[in-house]
Amino acid sequence: MTMSRTTSTFDPPVMEARNWLNGIEFPADRPLLNVSQAAPIDPPPPQMLQAMAEKVVSDPTVHLYGPVLGMPELRAELAQQWSDAYGGTVTPDQVAITSGCNQAFTATIAALTSEGDQVILPTPWYFNHKMWLDMAGVETRPLDTGANLLPDPDQAAAMITDRTRAIVLVSPNNPGGVEYPPDLIRAFYDLAQSHRIKLIIDETYRDFHKHPGAPHDLLTDPDWHETLIQLYSFSKAYRLTGHRVGAILTARPLLSQIEKFLDTVTICPNQIGQWAALWGMQNLSQWLAGERAEILSRRQAIIDSFPQLAQHGWQLMGCGAYFAYVRHPFDLPSDQLARHMVQAASVLLLPGTMFKPAGDATAARELRIAFANIDRAGIKMLFDRLAHLAPPETLA
Repeated sequence: MTMSRTTSTFDPPVMEARNWLNGIEFPADRPLLNVSQAAPIDPPPPQMLQAMAEKVVSDPTVHLYGPVLGMPELRAELAQQWSDAYGGTVTPDQVAITSGCNQAFTATIAALTSEGDQVILPTPWYFNHKMWLDMAGVETRPLDTGANLLPDPDQAAAMITDRTRAIVLVSPNNPGGVEYPPDLIRAFYDLAQSHRIKLIIDETYRDFHKHPGAPHDLLTDPDWHETLIQLYSFSKAYRLTGHRVGAILTARPLLSQIEKFLDTVTICPNQIGQWAALWGMQNLSQWLAGERAEILSRRQAIIDSFPQLAQHGWQLMGCGAYFAYVRHPFDLPSDQLARHMVQAASVLLLPGTMFKPAGDATAARELRIAFANIDRAGIKMLFDRLAHLAPPETLA
């Protein structure tokens, strides 16, 4: 009996971690700190909610099917803003709107690959990318990023075969938090271009980059669309996670293939979510700047406070966007340690074993902290708990 596509991969990590909470009552003086999922829990800002409510009542078209590749006005707005921000030329017909950035990735892979093709994925990876490659019958080629969490183009070049269809980068990185330097991104672009494969860059967290301005110059190339596929999410910028709105930027012929996938999966993106994303792009630039400043403040709090953990043997490997990626000092493997932390410290976070291939020895010493939902006071509380975590022999 053959296995189904879904049985070819692992269970959803965030859902698995949530199950660790079952049956546990947290003491009143030590409430749960949930730093497991990289998503804002607050609703969109009040002015957006009001605009959405008025749209729901006044415009009957938002309750109907829309174009498969998304609302023309949103595609045009994103094309214009990206052209201005990156200093290149993006046209509306090079943009597709999707039901979140996860669907942007799945649709892209479906349009690019066949059974047995290969995609190079740096580790630690975003686990949903790996899950979809498994279910698509695509071989994942893990590219180890080492202690600095930066992928090496020369290493990637040695991995390319006649079955390689793409290299995937996530910057700012999930789970590592590192921001890839522009020259590194350019090196990967040149590598992909020279081998006539695609470079997929997931820029879900671009709005929280520590440097103002464009994170790379790839869109300034007149033929960027022949090599580059850029993915984006409105979920993090405008707190629209439940409305599922993402985007793909790439060549028109590839979008025609992507359209087939989207039409058979969701028919069209969420109409109200698309309208909210458009309204946000046109009206919330100052508000978004404040959101970015808050995330950068939390990032700095992690960096400033980390010596408290470093003296206990912890190491900060990467920090940026929503994430801190750390190396713990205990002999206990990270998957067991993470489960223990739920009861011992009222902390829910994800182990490095969820972000690397099975059996990777380095993953056993690594953990991801998603700090989008804890402020500076929450960060201090988290670090106090981790600093006083029981020693390895007690845990074992």
